[in-house]
Amino acid sequence: MSTASRLPKTIQRFTSKLPTEVNKAVRRLALLSLIGQTVLVVTGGAVRLTASGLGCPTWPRCTNDSLVNTPEMGIHGFIEFGNRLLTFALAAVAALMLVYLWNLRKERRDLFVLALGLLASIPAQAIIGGITVLSGLNPWVVGLHFLVSMALVVFATLLVNRAYGRTGGFMNRTLPSLPAIARPAMMAVAVFSALSVMLGVVVTGAGPHAGDADAPRNDLDWDLFSHIHAVPAYLIMAGTLLAVFLVVRHKIGGPFRTAAYLLLGVTLLQAIIGFTQYYNGIPALLVGAHMFGAAVLMSAATNAADLAKYSPAT
Repeated sequence: MSTASRLPKTIQRFTSKLPTEVNKAVRRLALLSLIGQTVLVVTGGAVRLTASGLGCPTWPRCTNDSLVNTPEMGIHGFIEFGNRLLTFALAAVAALMLVYLWNLRKERRDLFVLALGLLASIPAQAIIGGITVLSGLNPWVVGLHFLVSMALVVFATLLVNRAYGRTGGFMNRTLPSLPAIARPAMMAVAVFSALSVMLGVVVTGAGPHAGDADAPRNDLDWDLFSHIHAVPAYLIMAGTLLAVFLVVRHKIGGPFRTAAYLLLGVTLLQAIIGFTQYYNGIPALLVGAHMFGAAVLMSAATNAADLAKYSPAT
């Protein structure tokens, strides 16, 4: 028998061993994807805040002569190349997720499309990262790089919710009823969270942490845009407090109660970090914590809005 004729049978034997239902492995891969995307935000922040943005001065190689960082490049090269390596790890997780979902690609199209989107966006992120380096850390390109990471956190959160049957067309639980105002309120919180992140990118582009001493800034008024950035943050807090009020007032339990309290905790923490860094000269460590908080906020807001969408209204 020729190699060509044996290949389809080999593939068939392999696919026959793949899951035919959403199992623990699929759920764990979804969760690992969310954790990985959040960690990528943190490592990307470390690149910028340690002035390692040009630790690898070219792309796709780290130097003109080396694919990886060299000892002569010091800690900056190590940090930048480490961030690049994490992208490959996330690509492996996304690819493995697609493999595990292969037998479910028609039945669980929701999961397959989200996983495919995560995998397809990773090379796009790599290209944007390359443009970031080749443009000398142009603040608008750096901002786009960060915003795509935020979008991937959102997609990964939805993937986790669908994989665990919390939301979507294959829910394995009955969600408690919510007052009719909860759904639009949580959608608004998610939108304001995205707006706050986008304005935060503008503020960062005007601030001191450029990723390299010679990197350009966007020349906007940092103080003015810091105050503009705070406006959607206040609206997020208002929507979050409304969600908590509804939970307490109507004795709502289940995942939405957890989501509301989580959102409140993250929003309060982000507010504390934001005000503290503003009045203390924008220390790098607090900026990094704020970036991590932004990723957690986007995930928490997406989770709350997703749960509200699939909860029956009263």
